[in-house]
Amino acid sequence: MLSSGQSARRGSIGPFRNGDVPCTCQNTEPANQYVSKDELDDLQKRRAEEFRQHQIRSGKENDVLILAPANTPLQYPMRGFRVTPMNKTLIPGLALQTQKRAVYKVSLRVQKGVLSVLDVQEGEKVDGQNEKHLSISSSSLQQINELLSRLTYTSTIYHIKTEDLAYFTFENHEVIFPIEIRRLSVPVLFDPGKDVNSQVTVLIKAFLRYKELNVLIKSIRWNYPKIKIIVADDSLNPEKVVGDHIEHYIMPPAQGWFAGRNLAVSQVTTKYFLWVDDDFVFLNETRIESFVNIMEAIPELDVVGGQVETNQFSFKLQYEEGISEEGGCITRVHSTHAPLPGFDGCFFADGVVNYFLGRTDAVRRVGFDPFLKRVAHTERPA
Repeated sequence: MLSSGQSARRGSIGPFRNGDVPCTCQNTEPANQYVSKDELDDLQKRRAEEFRQHQIRSGKENDVLILAPANTPLQYPMRGFRVTPMNKTLIPGLALQTQKRAVYKVSLRVQKGVLSVLDVQEGEKVDGQNEKHLSISSSSLQQINELLSRLTYTSTIYHIKTEDLAYFTFENHEVIFPIEIRRLSVPVLFDPGKDVNSQVTVLIKAFLRYKELNVLIKSIRWNYPKIKIIVADDSLNPEKVVGDHIEHYIMPPAQGWFAGRNLAVSQVTTKYFLWVDDDFVFLNETRIESFVNIMEAIPELDVVGGQVETNQFSFKLQYEEGISEEGGCITRVHSTHAPLPGFDGCFFADGVVNYFLGRTDAVRRVGFDPFLKRVAHTERPA
């Protein structure tokens, strides 16, 4: 989460990488046949940039396979070896580096899968094919390493996210390396389009204050005549909110601020949304684009908070884990973590004022607690 200096105001009215190989889609029609050729190149560039940002946000840019050098005679993947559940996968980087022996013998064992060597030929000594414990022996070091290059792992337990440990042994040397078992997820990518109207939706939770709401909408339209506005309204006697590019959703009465937020966010089709209160007023210098520029430059961010009049209300949370019986301690400190490099006046924070740009998919994963009805500000003792 980030705090920035963008402002509005309240109205006065009230190495190696796993999977770095192209995929092939068989017996299916490519999606690009539904896009006109004059749009395809630009669309593919936007898609590539969105996927790059997705990789950063999901940590895939750190998903690097690291091979341990032969400090022992055994070379193996220290980290970054990932398999999908119940799919046979070559184990990368396995090798033996040692002095000449009459016979070389290595073995591997796992717990949640089986091991096998592909295309075993006559004269190649492999014991334990498709079992949890496998051994390879040969009088040739070159042949041992050739067989190790064809060694595979297949998980036998279906689990979308777990880990196995492989024990790799030669004589009195043994190393252990992790095997991450994870079902791949389809990335959620939004087409950001070419301008702020296709990137951002403005969200408003309305309750009774229609005069202020209309002033807010008018102020938004000064600089953003085509941006979509979504209003979630739980007023007791709803009034119509009309206008171009406005969606007005009527809720049961007095459902609360966070219930309204959940409804509004559920209807967003853009990559980002801007949250504003119904008694805000946009200033001439209010620029949503500055929020978008920060989010596009730093894909790890979920929220960028602004400033309302002179109030940024940024704070950080300090958490001590404590013991399981009594729980931990969480403290709110009215401060920030650190400046954001490259953006003067912006700071990393855990909480921001109620005027922020949110990344739609990230906020949907967390949501807002509808148990908090009309008091959705900071909890205070009575």
